[in-house]
Amino acid sequence: MTATSNVEAAADPERWTLPGARSFDAVNAMVASPLLVPEMWSWRAWWIGFAVSLVVTAGFLIAVFLILYRGIGIWGINTTVVWGVAIANYVWWIGIGNAGTLISSMLLLMRQKWRASTNRFAEAMTLFAATIAGIFPIIHLGRPMYFYWLTPYPNTMHVWPQWRSALIWDFWAILSYILFSILFFYVGLIPDLATLRDRATTKAPAVIYGALALGWRGSARHWQAYETLHLALACLGVPLVVSLHSVVGMDFAASLMPGWQETIFPPYFVVGAMYSGFAMVVCLAALVRWGLRMQGLITIAHFDVMAKVMLAAAIIMGLSYGTEWFNAWYGGDHTDRGLLAFEFTGAYAPMYWALLLCNVVIPQAFWFAAVRRSLVAVFVIAVIINIGMWLERILIIWNTLSHGYSPSMWRLFLPTLWDWITTFGSLGPFALMYLVFVRLVPVVSMHEVRKLVAEEQTR
Repeated sequence: MTATSNVEAAADPERWTLPGARSFDAVNAMVASPLLVPEMWSWRAWWIGFAVSLVVTAGFLIAVFLILYRGIGIWGINTTVVWGVAIANYVWWIGIGNAGTLISSMLLLMRQKWRASTNRFAEAMTLFAATIAGIFPIIHLGRPMYFYWLTPYPNTMHVWPQWRSALIWDFWAILSYILFSILFFYVGLIPDLATLRDRATTKAPAVIYGALALGWRGSARHWQAYETLHLALACLGVPLVVSLHSVVGMDFAASLMPGWQETIFPPYFVVGAMYSGFAMVVCLAALVRWGLRMQGLITIAHFDVMAKVMLAAAIIMGLSYGTEWFNAWYGGDHTDRGLLAFEFTGAYAPMYWALLLCNVVIPQAFWFAAVRRSLVAVFVIAVIINIGMWLERILIIWNTLSHGYSPSMWRLFLPTLWDWITTFGSLGPFALMYLVFVRLVPVVSMHEVRKLVAEEQTR
Protein backbone atom coordinates (compact mmCIF):
# COMPACT_ATOMS: atom_id res chain seq x y z
CA MET A 1 0.00 0.00 0.00
CA THR A 2 1.37 3.43 -0.93
CA ALA A 3 1.89 6.27 1.52
CA THR A 4 -1.06 8.15 -0.01
CA SER A 5 -3.42 5.20 0.41
CA ASN A 6 -2.15 4.71 3.97
CA VAL A 7 -3.04 8.29 4.83
CA GLU A 8 -6.45 7.92 3.16
CA ALA A 9 -7.14 4.73 5.11
CA ALA A 10 -6.08 6.29 8.40
CA ALA A 11 -8.29 9.30 7.72
CA ASP A 12 -11.42 7.10 7.72
CA PRO A 13 -12.14 6.36 11.39
CA GLU A 14 -15.40 4.64 10.58
CA ARG A 15 -13.48 1.71 9.03
CA TRP A 16 -12.89 0.39 12.54
CA THR A 17 -16.60 0.06 13.25
CA LEU A 18 -17.18 -2.46 10.46
CA PRO A 19 -17.68 -6.11 11.49
CA GLY A 20 -14.54 -7.16 9.63
CA ALA A 21 -12.46 -4.77 11.74
CA ARG A 22 -13.45 -6.42 15.04
CA SER A 23 -10.33 -8.53 15.34
CA PHE A 24 -7.14 -8.66 17.39
CA ASP A 25 -5.07 -7.30 14.51
CA ALA A 26 -7.50 -4.44 13.94
CA VAL A 27 -7.36 -3.39 17.59
CA ASN A 28 -3.55 -3.56 17.62
CA ALA A 29 -3.33 -1.53 14.41
CA MET A 30 -5.77 1.11 15.59
CA VAL A 31 -3.92 1.78 18.85
CA ALA A 32 -0.31 1.13 17.81
CA SER A 33 -0.23 2.79 14.36
CA PRO A 34 -0.01 6.38 15.68
CA LEU A 35 3.10 5.36 17.64
CA LEU A 36 4.84 3.02 15.20
CA VAL A 37 3.71 4.29 11.77
CA PRO A 38 3.79 8.09 12.15
CA GLU A 39 3.75 8.66 8.38
CA MET A 40 0.14 7.43 8.36
CA TRP A 41 -0.95 10.28 10.63
CA SER A 42 -1.10 14.03 10.42
CA TRP A 43 0.43 15.44 13.59
CA ARG A 44 -0.28 19.10 12.72
CA ALA A 45 -2.87 19.54 15.48
CA TRP A 46 -0.51 17.80 17.93
CA TRP A 47 2.35 20.18 17.13
CA ILE A 48 0.07 23.21 17.46
CA GLY A 49 -1.14 21.98 20.82
CA PHE A 50 2.42 21.21 21.88
CA ALA A 51 3.61 24.72 20.95
CA VAL A 52 0.72 26.41 22.80
CA SER A 53 1.26 24.20 25.86
CA LEU A 54 4.97 25.01 25.81
CA VAL A 55 4.25 28.75 25.86
CA VAL A 56 1.72 28.41 28.69
CA THR A 57 4.15 26.21 30.63
CA ALA A 58 6.86 28.84 30.23
CA GLY A 59 4.51 31.43 31.73
CA PHE A 60 3.77 29.11 34.64
CA LEU A 61 7.47 28.49 35.29
CA ILE A 62 8.16 32.24 35.23
CA ALA A 63 5.42 32.78 37.81
CA VAL A 64 6.82 30.00 40.02
CA PHE A 65 10.33 31.45 39.72
CA LEU A 66 9.11 34.90 40.80
CA ILE A 67 7.26 33.36 43.74
CA LEU A 68 10.45 31.63 44.82
CA TYR A 69 12.56 34.74 44.19
CA ARG A 70 10.31 37.53 45.50
CA GLY A 71 8.02 35.61 47.82
CA ILE A 72 4.32 34.88 47.92
CA GLY A 73 3.58 38.57 48.34
CA ILE A 74 3.22 38.85 44.57
CA TRP A 75 -0.08 37.00 45.04
CA GLY A 76 -3.14 38.81 46.34
CA ILE A 77 -3.10 37.14 49.75
CA ASN A 78 -3.55 39.30 52.85
CA THR A 79 -3.55 38.83 56.61
CA THR A 80 -7.05 37.33 56.50
CA VAL A 81 -7.24 35.38 53.24
CA VAL A 82 -3.89 33.65 53.66
CA TRP A 83 -4.55 30.78 51.27
CA GLY A 84 -5.70 32.60 48.14
CA VAL A 85 -5.65 30.61 44.91
CA ALA A 86 -2.73 28.29 45.70
CA ILE A 87 -4.57 25.92 48.02
CA ALA A 88 -7.74 26.16 45.91
CA ASN A 89 -5.76 25.10 42.85
CA TYR A 90 -4.17 22.31 44.87
CA VAL A 91 -7.59 20.95 45.90
CA TRP A 92 -8.91 21.24 42.32
CA TRP A 93 -5.94 19.45 40.76
CA ILE A 94 -5.77 16.74 43.41
CA GLY A 95 -9.50 16.14 42.86
CA ILE A 96 -8.93 15.60 39.15
CA GLY A 97 -5.94 13.41 39.96
CA ASN A 98 -7.97 11.31 42.38
CA ALA A 99 -10.61 10.47 39.83
CA GLY A 100 -8.38 8.67 37.32
CA THR A 101 -7.28 5.87 39.62
CA LEU A 102 -10.67 5.80 41.37
CA ILE A 103 -12.51 5.39 38.07
CA SER A 104 -10.13 2.72 36.81
CA SER A 105 -10.07 0.76 40.07
CA MET A 106 -13.81 0.83 40.72
CA LEU A 107 -14.71 -0.10 37.16
CA LEU A 108 -12.19 -2.95 37.25
CA LEU A 109 -13.64 -4.31 40.50
CA MET A 110 -17.19 -3.99 39.13
CA ARG A 111 -16.05 -5.61 35.86
CA GLN A 112 -17.49 -2.83 33.70
CA LYS A 113 -16.56 -3.60 30.10
CA TRP A 114 -16.61 0.02 28.91
CA ARG A 115 -13.63 0.66 31.18
CA ALA A 116 -11.26 -0.81 28.57
CA SER A 117 -11.44 2.23 26.29
CA THR A 118 -11.00 4.89 28.98
CA ASN A 119 -8.89 3.56 31.84
CA ARG A 120 -5.46 4.17 30.26
CA PHE A 121 -5.75 7.92 29.71
CA ALA A 122 -7.71 8.31 32.97
CA GLU A 123 -4.77 6.78 34.88
CA ALA A 124 -2.31 9.00 32.99
CA MET A 125 -4.45 11.99 33.92
CA THR A 126 -4.01 10.98 37.56
CA LEU A 127 -0.22 11.07 37.37
CA PHE A 128 -0.02 14.46 35.68
CA ALA A 129 -2.72 16.15 37.76
CA ALA A 130 -1.35 14.86 41.08
CA THR A 131 2.14 16.05 40.12
CA ILE A 132 0.88 19.57 39.44
CA ALA A 133 -1.23 19.52 42.61
CA GLY A 134 1.87 18.75 44.69
CA ILE A 135 3.59 21.91 43.42
CA PHE A 136 1.10 24.36 44.91
CA PRO A 137 1.47 23.59 48.66
CA ILE A 138 5.26 23.71 48.28
CA ILE A 139 5.40 27.13 46.61
CA HIS A 140 2.78 28.39 49.07
CA LEU A 141 5.00 27.59 52.07
CA GLY A 142 6.86 30.88 51.81
CA ARG A 143 10.13 29.04 52.43
CA PRO A 144 9.79 26.19 49.92
CA MET A 145 13.45 25.27 50.21
CA TYR A 146 12.61 23.70 53.58
CA PHE A 147 9.72 21.51 52.39
CA TYR A 148 11.85 18.42 53.08
CA TRP A 149 11.31 19.13 56.79
CA LEU A 150 7.94 17.42 56.26
CA THR A 151 9.76 14.08 56.11
CA PRO A 152 10.97 12.35 59.32
CA TYR A 153 14.65 12.09 58.45
CA PRO A 154 17.54 11.76 60.96
CA ASN A 155 18.97 15.22 61.63
CA THR A 156 21.04 17.12 64.17
CA MET A 157 18.48 19.93 64.60
CA HIS A 158 15.91 17.68 66.28
CA VAL A 159 13.29 19.05 63.88
CA TRP A 160 10.51 16.54 63.35
CA PRO A 161 7.21 16.84 61.47
CA GLN A 162 4.20 18.07 63.40
CA TRP A 163 1.93 15.09 62.87
CA ARG A 164 -1.11 17.05 64.01
CA SER A 165 -0.69 19.43 61.08
CA ALA A 166 -2.93 18.99 58.05
CA LEU A 167 0.09 19.90 55.90
CA ILE A 168 1.80 16.70 57.01
CA TRP A 169 -1.31 14.68 56.23
CA ASP A 170 -1.37 16.15 52.73
CA PHE A 171 2.30 15.47 52.10
CA TRP A 172 2.13 11.79 52.97
CA ALA A 173 -1.24 11.27 51.31
CA ILE A 174 -0.06 12.78 48.01
CA LEU A 175 3.28 10.95 48.11
CA SER A 176 1.61 7.59 48.76
CA TYR A 177 -0.97 8.24 46.09
CA ILE A 178 1.52 9.24 43.39
CA LEU A 179 3.72 6.20 44.07
CA PHE A 180 0.71 3.88 44.00
CA SER A 181 -0.68 5.49 40.81
CA ILE A 182 2.67 5.06 39.03
CA LEU A 183 2.72 1.35 39.96
CA PHE A 184 -0.93 0.83 39.00
CA PHE A 185 -0.47 2.61 35.67
CA TYR A 186 2.73 0.76 34.79
CA VAL A 187 1.41 -2.70 35.66
CA GLY A 188 -1.59 -2.18 33.41
CA LEU A 189 0.71 -1.04 30.62
CA ILE A 190 3.08 -4.03 30.51
CA PRO A 191 1.13 -6.29 28.06
CA ASP A 192 0.68 -3.37 25.65
CA LEU A 193 4.36 -2.48 25.82
CA ALA A 194 5.11 -6.05 24.76
CA THR A 195 2.71 -5.65 21.83
CA LEU A 196 4.53 -2.50 20.72
CA ARG A 197 7.83 -4.34 21.09
CA ASP A 198 6.63 -7.12 18.81
CA ARG A 199 5.11 -4.76 16.23
CA ALA A 200 8.04 -2.34 16.05
CA THR A 201 9.64 -2.14 12.60
CA THR A 202 12.86 -0.41 13.70
CA LYS A 203 15.41 -1.33 16.33
CA ALA A 204 15.12 1.67 18.69
CA PRO A 205 11.40 1.29 19.53
CA ALA A 206 11.85 -2.48 19.80
CA VAL A 207 14.66 -2.09 22.36
CA ILE A 208 12.91 0.65 24.38
CA TYR A 209 9.50 -1.02 24.52
CA GLY A 210 11.17 -4.39 25.08
CA ALA A 211 13.05 -3.10 28.12
CA LEU A 212 9.87 -1.55 29.55
CA ALA A 213 7.89 -4.75 28.92
CA LEU A 214 10.10 -6.59 31.46
CA GLY A 215 10.31 -9.77 29.40
CA TRP A 216 6.55 -10.22 29.01
CA ARG A 217 5.79 -13.28 26.85
CA GLY A 218 2.04 -13.54 27.29
CA SER A 219 2.23 -17.03 28.78
CA ALA A 220 -0.54 -18.42 30.98
CA ARG A 221 1.69 -17.98 34.02
CA HIS A 222 2.35 -14.35 33.14
CA TRP A 223 -1.35 -13.65 32.66
CA GLN A 224 -2.24 -15.29 35.96
CA ALA A 225 0.31 -13.21 37.85
CA TYR A 226 -0.77 -10.07 36.00
CA GLU A 227 -4.49 -10.53 36.71
CA THR A 228 -3.85 -11.27 40.39
CA LEU A 229 -1.60 -8.25 40.88
CA HIS A 230 -3.82 -5.88 38.92
CA LEU A 231 -6.91 -6.88 40.87
CA ALA A 232 -5.05 -6.60 44.19
CA LEU A 233 -3.86 -3.11 43.29
CA ALA A 234 -7.41 -2.10 42.36
CA CYS A 235 -8.59 -3.31 45.77
CA LEU A 236 -5.96 -1.10 47.40
CA GLY A 237 -6.61 1.83 45.10
CA VAL A 238 -10.22 2.54 46.05
CA PRO A 239 -9.66 3.03 49.83
CA LEU A 240 -6.44 4.91 49.11
CA VAL A 241 -8.26 7.40 46.88
CA VAL A 242 -11.08 7.82 49.38
CA SER A 243 -8.61 8.38 52.22
CA LEU A 244 -6.56 10.86 50.20
CA HIS A 245 -9.39 13.23 49.40
CA SER A 246 -10.86 12.71 52.85
CA VAL A 247 -7.56 14.04 54.17
CA VAL A 248 -7.93 17.05 51.88
CA GLY A 249 -11.44 17.58 53.23
CA MET A 250 -10.12 17.31 56.78
CA ASP A 251 -7.75 20.20 56.04
CA PHE A 252 -10.87 22.31 56.28
CA ALA A 253 -13.11 20.30 58.63
CA ALA A 254 -10.43 20.05 61.33
CA SER A 255 -10.24 23.85 61.62
CA LEU A 256 -12.39 26.16 63.76
CA MET A 257 -13.53 28.45 60.94
CA PRO A 258 -17.26 28.93 60.24
CA GLY A 259 -18.56 26.89 57.34
CA TRP A 260 -15.69 24.42 57.59
CA GLN A 261 -16.58 22.59 60.81
CA GLU A 262 -18.73 19.97 59.09
CA THR A 263 -18.46 16.20 59.17
CA ILE A 264 -19.83 16.06 55.62
CA PHE A 265 -16.62 17.50 54.18
CA PRO A 266 -14.63 14.24 53.66
CA PRO A 267 -17.34 12.41 51.64
CA TYR A 268 -18.34 15.70 50.02
CA PHE A 269 -14.78 16.21 48.79
CA VAL A 270 -14.53 12.61 47.54
CA VAL A 271 -17.69 12.98 45.45
CA GLY A 272 -16.49 16.36 44.19
CA ALA A 273 -13.19 14.79 43.13
CA MET A 274 -14.98 12.03 41.24
CA TYR A 275 -17.27 14.64 39.66
CA SER A 276 -14.54 16.92 38.34
CA GLY A 277 -12.38 13.93 37.41
CA PHE A 278 -15.10 12.31 35.32
CA ALA A 279 -15.68 15.65 33.60
CA MET A 280 -11.97 15.87 32.75
CA VAL A 281 -11.98 12.27 31.49
CA VAL A 282 -14.85 13.18 29.16
CA CYS A 283 -12.85 16.13 27.79
CA LEU A 284 -9.76 13.99 27.25
CA ALA A 285 -11.77 11.14 25.73
CA ALA A 286 -13.33 13.51 23.20
CA LEU A 287 -9.92 14.95 22.26
CA VAL A 288 -8.26 11.52 21.99
CA ARG A 289 -11.18 10.21 19.94
CA TRP A 290 -10.87 13.14 17.53
CA GLY A 291 -7.07 13.45 17.46
CA LEU A 292 -6.22 9.76 17.05
CA ARG A 293 -9.37 8.85 15.12
CA MET A 294 -10.51 6.19 17.59
CA GLN A 295 -14.24 6.39 16.94
CA GLY A 296 -14.27 2.59 16.77
CA LEU A 297 -13.04 2.25 20.37
CA ILE A 298 -14.33 5.35 22.14
CA THR A 299 -17.96 5.34 21.09
CA ILE A 300 -21.00 7.46 21.83
CA ALA A 301 -22.08 4.76 24.29
CA HIS A 302 -19.02 5.59 26.44
CA PHE A 303 -20.03 9.25 26.64
CA ASP A 304 -23.60 8.22 27.41
CA VAL A 305 -22.61 6.18 30.45
CA MET A 306 -20.13 8.81 31.69
CA ALA A 307 -22.87 11.44 31.38
CA LYS A 308 -25.07 9.29 33.63
CA VAL A 309 -22.31 9.13 36.22
CA MET A 310 -21.90 12.93 36.09
CA LEU A 311 -25.66 13.35 36.46
CA ALA A 312 -25.64 11.21 39.61
CA ALA A 313 -22.68 13.21 40.97
CA ALA A 314 -24.49 16.50 40.22
CA ILE A 315 -27.46 15.34 42.27
CA ILE A 316 -25.20 14.33 45.17
CA MET A 317 -23.38 17.67 44.97
CA GLY A 318 -26.72 19.51 45.09
CA LEU A 319 -27.67 17.46 48.16
CA SER A 320 -24.30 18.36 49.75
CA TYR A 321 -24.84 22.07 49.16
CA GLY A 322 -28.33 21.78 50.63
CA THR A 323 -26.93 19.99 53.68
CA GLU A 324 -24.48 22.83 54.26
CA TRP A 325 -27.26 25.40 54.08
CA PHE A 326 -29.50 23.37 56.39
CA ASN A 327 -26.75 22.87 58.98
CA ALA A 328 -25.99 26.59 59.01
CA TRP A 329 -29.65 27.43 59.57
CA TYR A 330 -30.52 24.60 61.95
CA GLY A 331 -27.39 25.07 64.06
CA GLY A 332 -28.54 28.55 64.98
CA ASP A 333 -25.02 29.97 65.15
CA HIS A 334 -25.01 33.64 64.23
CA THR A 335 -21.65 33.44 62.44
CA ASP A 336 -22.63 30.41 60.33
CA ARG A 337 -25.88 32.07 59.30
CA GLY A 338 -24.02 35.26 58.48
CA LEU A 339 -21.56 33.32 56.32
CA LEU A 340 -24.45 31.66 54.48
CA ALA A 341 -26.02 35.05 53.78
CA PHE A 342 -22.63 36.34 52.60
CA GLU A 343 -22.34 33.43 50.14
CA PHE A 344 -25.62 34.36 48.46
CA THR A 345 -25.50 38.15 48.73
CA GLY A 346 -21.87 39.14 49.40
CA ALA A 347 -19.06 40.29 47.14
CA TYR A 348 -18.50 36.79 45.75
CA ALA A 349 -22.24 36.08 45.23
CA PRO A 350 -22.11 36.13 41.39
CA MET A 351 -19.41 33.46 41.50
CA TYR A 352 -21.47 31.41 43.97
CA TRP A 353 -24.58 31.54 41.80
CA ALA A 354 -22.41 30.57 38.80
CA LEU A 355 -21.06 27.64 40.85
CA LEU A 356 -24.58 26.33 41.49
CA LEU A 357 -25.51 26.80 37.85
CA CYS A 358 -22.43 24.92 36.60
CA ASN A 359 -22.40 22.09 39.14
CA VAL A 360 -26.09 21.41 39.74
CA VAL A 361 -28.44 23.05 37.24
CA ILE A 362 -26.82 22.63 33.82
CA PRO A 363 -25.85 18.92 34.31
CA GLN A 364 -29.57 18.14 34.76
CA ALA A 365 -29.68 18.22 30.95
CA PHE A 366 -28.21 14.71 31.15
CA TRP A 367 -31.66 13.40 32.03
CA PHE A 368 -32.33 13.52 28.28
CA ALA A 369 -30.84 10.74 26.16
CA ALA A 370 -30.42 13.09 23.19
CA VAL A 371 -28.08 15.28 25.26
CA ARG A 372 -26.12 12.32 26.66
CA ARG A 373 -25.58 10.95 23.14
CA SER A 374 -24.46 14.28 21.69
CA LEU A 375 -20.67 14.43 21.79
CA VAL A 376 -20.61 18.22 21.56
CA ALA A 377 -23.18 18.65 24.35
CA VAL A 378 -21.43 16.23 26.71
CA PHE A 379 -18.04 17.86 26.04
CA VAL A 380 -19.37 21.40 26.64
CA ILE A 381 -21.16 20.42 29.85
CA ALA A 382 -18.02 18.62 31.07
CA VAL A 383 -16.02 21.82 30.57
CA ILE A 384 -18.70 23.78 32.44
CA ILE A 385 -18.57 21.29 35.32
CA ASN A 386 -14.80 21.70 35.63
CA ILE A 387 -15.23 25.47 35.73
CA GLY A 388 -17.90 25.09 38.39
CA MET A 389 -15.74 22.79 40.50
CA TRP A 390 -12.85 25.28 40.31
CA LEU A 391 -15.22 28.02 41.49
CA GLU A 392 -16.28 25.78 44.36
CA ARG A 393 -12.69 25.24 45.50
CA ILE A 394 -12.00 28.95 45.27
CA LEU A 395 -15.12 29.99 47.17
CA ILE A 396 -14.68 27.44 49.94
CA ILE A 397 -11.56 29.42 50.81
CA TRP A 398 -12.51 32.98 49.87
CA ASN A 399 -15.97 33.04 51.49
CA THR A 400 -14.92 31.62 54.86
CA LEU A 401 -11.63 33.48 55.24
CA SER A 402 -13.17 36.76 54.07
CA HIS A 403 -16.06 36.48 56.53
CA GLY A 404 -14.82 34.86 59.73
CA TYR A 405 -15.77 35.38 63.36
CA SER A 406 -14.36 38.86 63.85
CA PRO A 407 -15.89 41.65 61.68
CA SER A 408 -12.69 43.66 62.09
CA MET A 409 -10.89 40.95 60.12
CA TRP A 410 -13.31 40.86 57.19
CA ARG A 411 -11.28 41.43 54.04
CA LEU A 412 -11.83 40.51 50.41
CA PHE A 413 -9.31 38.69 48.29
CA LEU A 414 -8.19 40.66 45.23
CA PRO A 415 -6.24 38.40 42.84
CA THR A 416 -3.23 39.82 41.08
CA LEU A 417 -1.90 39.08 37.61
CA TRP A 418 0.38 36.42 39.09
CA ASP A 419 -2.58 34.66 40.70
CA TRP A 420 -4.17 34.27 37.28
CA ILE A 421 -0.92 33.27 35.57
CA THR A 422 -0.26 30.64 38.24
CA THR A 423 -3.81 29.33 37.97
CA PHE A 424 -4.25 29.14 34.21
CA GLY A 425 -0.56 28.49 33.61
CA SER A 426 -0.83 25.18 35.48
CA LEU A 427 -2.91 23.89 32.57
CA GLY A 428 0.21 24.22 30.40
CA PRO A 429 2.38 21.50 31.99
CA PHE A 430 -0.65 19.23 32.28
CA ALA A 431 -1.39 19.55 28.55
CA LEU A 432 2.29 19.26 27.71
CA MET A 433 2.75 16.02 29.64
CA TYR A 434 -0.44 14.63 28.17
CA LEU A 435 0.59 15.41 24.61
CA VAL A 436 3.91 13.65 25.16
CA PHE A 437 2.03 10.70 26.66
CA VAL A 438 -0.23 10.21 23.62
CA ARG A 439 2.83 10.30 21.35
CA LEU A 440 4.76 7.62 23.24
CA VAL A 441 2.29 5.31 24.99
CA PRO A 442 -0.88 3.49 23.84
CA VAL A 443 -3.81 5.63 24.99
CA VAL A 444 -6.21 2.66 24.98
CA SER A 445 -5.57 -0.68 26.66
CA MET A 446 -5.12 -3.05 23.72
CA HIS A 447 -5.16 -6.28 25.70
CA GLU A 448 -8.42 -5.36 27.48
CA VAL A 449 -10.13 -4.42 24.22
CA ARG A 450 -8.90 -7.66 22.62
CA LYS A 451 -10.50 -9.54 25.50
CA LEU A 452 -13.82 -7.87 24.69
CA VAL A 453 -13.39 -8.78 21.01
CA ALA A 454 -12.79 -12.42 22.01
CA GLU A 455 -15.94 -12.44 24.13
CA GLU A 456 -17.86 -10.88 21.26
CA GLN A 457 -16.70 -13.58 18.85
CA THR A 458 -17.67 -16.45 21.16
CA ARG A 459 -21.29 -15.39 21.48
